[in-house]
Amino acid sequence: MTQIVSREIHLVSRPQGMPTAANFETVSTQLEPVPDGRVLVRNLYMSVDPYMRGRMNDTKSYVPPFQLGQVMEGSAVGEVVESHAEGFKSGDIVSSTLGWREYFIAAPQALQPVNREIQPLSVYLGLLGATGLTAWAGLNLVDVKAGDVIFISGAAGAVGNVAGQLAKLRGCQVIGSAGSAEKIAFLTEECGFDRVFNYKDAPVLAQLQQAAPEGIDVYFDNVGGESLEAALAVLRNYGRIIACGGISGYNAEKPAPGPSNLFNMTTKRLTMKGLIVIDSLPQMAAFQQEVGGYFQAGRLKNQETVITGIERAVEAFLGLFDGTNLGKMVVKLD
Repeated sequence: MTQIVSREIHLVSRPQGMPTAANFETVSTQLEPVPDGRVLVRNLYMSVDPYMRGRMNDTKSYVPPFQLGQVMEGSAVGEVVESHAEGFKSGDIVSSTLGWREYFIAAPQALQPVNREIQPLSVYLGLLGATGLTAWAGLNLVDVKAGDVIFISGAAGAVGNVAGQLAKLRGCQVIGSAGSAEKIAFLTEECGFDRVFNYKDAPVLAQLQQAAPEGIDVYFDNVGGESLEAALAVLRNYGRIIACGGISGYNAEKPAPGPSNLFNMTTKRLTMKGLIVIDSLPQMAAFQQEVGGYFQAGRLKNQETVITGIERAVEAFLGLFDGTNLGKMVVKLD
């Protein structure tokens, strides 16, 4: 094998507030020859996701923090270049959590074969990957069913748009919030949302009350903050909250105060359940069978914002926090 030099992105300092390019460094690493029992993979696409911001802090959480001076990690789809392990051959397409690098050598257990006939292959990072699984698992978590009125914040993001589309397939009325006219048009015209408002135009509470004058049954929370407080006000008795994310506060240097109307949890007898996608990984096959069938039948849209080049991975990641992405943010490697 010709010796391969792989570019990879390292975390070199821990952000204070909003990350900057100075927190990262591009490093070139020369790979060793592939040993027996290992597989060499060239990444084709890699994912950047909001949850990665939490892993940049040196604090205990549900996943270990990124280590300084070490390569970042995240979901990726790649092609097998060379295999010295049973079950894999050159040309196979695999998914892994070994993104933020161009090439890597791994044990077979770190790789999951995927069907290269399903295109684009980046769909395994979004609609048929962890973000799609998050949306699917979230709806199942609180038994979202036909007739429910569901409000989804961050609805044009990777999880939000899939959650809304799946809720429509279940027979729900779907309300979303997003931050631009382009995103609102996408959600209404492509994803079939019933009503969408721009959270930047006026207070979220006023707009949500107008969109759902009789209240909502379910809130899929990707944002936290003002949106969570508005949902607590508009939820009907016995409503349910899917606590998926809180991107509005991910870069806050001090935790924001909780919702002023949290006691509505008691008076309305609400249910709020936290969602971490790793808990649902054992259901990945069932999820991909169901949602993959919808996708192949043309019943689900796979929306991506694609940035090309590993040297732009940090740019793509930072873009998540100012709303650059429509749908899933993906980095296509050269």
